[in-house]
Amino acid sequence: MKSFFKKIVVSIITWEAKMILKKYKPKIVSITGSVGKTSSKDAIFSVFRSSFRVRKSDKSFNSEIGIPLTIIGRHNAWSNAWMWSQNIWHGFTYILFTKEYPKWLVLEVGADRPGDIKKVSKWLNSDVVVITRFGKVPVHVEYFSSPEQVIAEKTHLAMAIKHDGTLILNHDDEDVLALEGKTKSKVLTYGMHDDSDVFASNYHILYEEKGGFRFPTGITFKVDYAGSSIPVNIPGALGRAHLYPVLSAISAGISQDLNLITISEALNSHILPPGRMNIVEGTKNTLIIDDTYNSSPVALNEALRTFEELEKQHYKIAVLGDMLEIGKYTVEEHTKIGKSVAKVADILIAVGLRARYIAEGALNEGMSEKNIFQFEKSDEAGEFLHSILEPGDLILVKGSQGVRMEKVVEQVMADPEQKETLLVRQDEEWKKR
Repeated sequence: MKSFFKKIVVSIITWEAKMILKKYKPKIVSITGSVGKTSSKDAIFSVFRSSFRVRKSDKSFNSEIGIPLTIIGRHNAWSNAWMWSQNIWHGFTYILFTKEYPKWLVLEVGADRPGDIKKVSKWLNSDVVVITRFGKVPVHVEYFSSPEQVIAEKTHLAMAIKHDGTLILNHDDEDVLALEGKTKSKVLTYGMHDDSDVFASNYHILYEEKGGFRFPTGITFKVDYAGSSIPVNIPGALGRAHLYPVLSAISAGISQDLNLITISEALNSHILPPGRMNIVEGTKNTLIIDDTYNSSPVALNEALRTFEELEKQHYKIAVLGDMLEIGKYTVEEHTKIGKSVAKVADILIAVGLRARYIAEGALNEGMSEKNIFQFEKSDEAGEFLHSILEPGDLILVKGSQGVRMEKVVEQVMADPEQKETLLVRQDEEWKKR
């Protein structure tokens, strides 16, 4: 019954979304990829709202429900039939009456299963399409026959771009860059090398003395385009992964003839979403790198790379949960991560059944067994972590959504009263789970 109700609702709101697009004709930026979609969407929104009336997908609203709801301008009603009726009526009012509507929509488009994006691409024609990053083992690959099928699915969005639209590609991912030769649209590329149209350089981690320790406070880098450059500072977060969303946003701004100064000023007010390598002050004068939004092999490897680059103060502790939805790659990829952890961290806390292979990989790579701990649940891991923390410790916390690794951060953050604003998954629906 619940499945039938969902199909009816999806059919109605999708029809409404199509009618609204036809009536109001907003321009559309669509973002897809396997890593960095939500961060790119938020950064693009920050750039566009300085010059246009714009609406973005709420959180990671990128599904057959999330995309139409964004177009309609409503939130997910979950299992509340009355709220769904209100959502549907709200959509009808935009069709029946003429109302003010955004000039731009910034939409995140995801693919959980084969056919998801192909279906959306039949009616969602974008003015700008951004492809972030695939990685060799993309997230959600469990439901596809191969990584190549995931890439093929997400390629449908690029092929549905308007004839005068712009395709924006991550130059540093060879599978993404390969799309350049498959389109007649204008193409802009971004990356870390000067053969990209928009590229970053001079990346540095910023530090500050606190309580006798030198803790990281953010990152800084330079962005170049067509002979001009701007400095970019991102306080409160770490990692080169943050450069890519900024580069995609700058590229999107350039595609609409915004100048670098305007774009730079807009990015100064950009607020990073939680759970993406955010710096959170820890209890006992420690520092947490909160990367609990989600996890995949490519994202976790990047997080560990950043963790390795940090100046060591006392112990480096990696608290890592399962990487879900990677199917037949589960054992191999978790084991590989464990080997990397052994070279980076002093202590490993593995959370979940699949994370046992992280522990196994670390042990086989030479990490002492006495420094490896395993837990089934995140709250148990959080309690243990709190008991072993010492001043100066640096803690990396990461895992897939279903493992709820934000619960670890909550137990060791210096000010848990700020969890509503600093942590992911703090709305009531998630708290019930």
